[in-house]
Amino acid sequence: MRSIRIRTFSILSLLLILMLPWVFYVTAHLLTTKSLSFDTNEAQKEDLKKMSHFIETNTENWSDPKWQDDLRGKLQALDMGVEILTDSNQEVFQFFPEEDRSFTRVEQFSIMQDGLLFGRVMIFQPNSRVVEMIAAFAGLLLAFFIIGYVMRRFILKPLEKMSLAVRQVAEGDLDVQLPESPIKEITEVHGGIQIMTDSLQESMQKQVELEGERRFIIAAVAHDLRTPLFALRGYLDGLEKGIADSPDKQAKYLAVCKEKSAQLARLVEDLFTFTKTEYLEMELKKNTVNLPILLKKSIDSLNPLAKQNNISFIANYFGDDCMIMGDSYLLERAINNLLDNAVRHTPHSGKIFIQCYKDGNRVVFTVQDTGKGFSSEEIHRVFDPLYRGEASRNRSTGGVGLGLTIARRVVRQHGGDLVVDNHSEGGALIKGCIPAHCSNA
Repeated sequence: MRSIRIRTFSILSLLLILMLPWVFYVTAHLLTTKSLSFDTNEAQKEDLKKMSHFIETNTENWSDPKWQDDLRGKLQALDMGVEILTDSNQEVFQFFPEEDRSFTRVEQFSIMQDGLLFGRVMIFQPNSRVVEMIAAFAGLLLAFFIIGYVMRRFILKPLEKMSLAVRQVAEGDLDVQLPESPIKEITEVHGGIQIMTDSLQESMQKQVELEGERRFIIAAVAHDLRTPLFALRGYLDGLEKGIADSPDKQAKYLAVCKEKSAQLARLVEDLFTFTKTEYLEMELKKNTVNLPILLKKSIDSLNPLAKQNNISFIANYFGDDCMIMGDSYLLERAINNLLDNAVRHTPHSGKIFIQCYKDGNRVVFTVQDTGKGFSSEEIHRVFDPLYRGEASRNRSTGGVGLGLTIARRVVRQHGGDLVVDNHSEGGALIKGCIPAHCSNA
């Protein structure tokens, strides 16, 4: 539908008001006179000429009753009226076929004899413009009707429906039907309201999703907190009640308490980091970071855990000039999560291969293990918060379920990305990239 401005519509409406009565007037005149000339029509001219000649040539009979009766008959036949006056304005004869003189036209002339004023004659003819004026008025009414109908349909009704739609949106009902209109300003308002409702629907959908995720996280964290807390409480009660009655049992109980405390500390730390990266406006403390050095530092910190299962870290290739700008603390935390995930999913005596190199304007790093790799479901869901792959929430391999989520969000906050796949030779492959830092030296 082609749209027009209200200003253009107003101009067209004004032209219609001006032109339609004139069209009706001309059409009525053409139908009644068979001519486009707006002067007195030829028949009226001829009647006026004959009547003027008849009166002018019978001045001596003006007072004759018979002649007056004859004149009256002629006038009645021609639907004309006449008033004859003497030179002193005394009435000699008067006749009107109808009492209503509102639609009459007067032709006046004087009678001269021997150079002296003999009398005056006024002839009244029907006004030939009556039909045309009625037609013009009808055209004016039709113009107002057309404009009113168009305004009602394309301006007033759409505005009423939009007002109703806005009230529905204000009440929280976003499923509104917006009217169409060829008026451009109304179309623009229509588009604005549509964008607003779409944005509100998207925002509400995100809010629902966030609320669902929040509830899920709270429930999952409560579950994960409860298990080590109950275990810690049980072993502490055992120590308090003297159940551990030998040094070996006491040492075992204390080791378990220490392990559960470490699990709690890690859970709280993961939850805190996840909250900062997901929900809070966190400002990165950026500085120049040598990524290979950061990787070596993370390898060193996780070596003791890897050696417990005879797992080896193998740094295949660490390239030169792998400098990036970033928050060293968060990046180290992200890499620790990746390596920790690899250690927990690598079988006994397995290997973890790590690479870091520069590819154009990016620094790329990869972590590959010799485990069983990702299933098709895990590849699509591995970055979901609290997703741990296995059906049971086995903490010995599953962890908390926030490590990879935190790692990818930290990398994305640094302008990069993190993806997972399965290596062609087997095992899981995690690949990350971060924009390289270009020194101006």
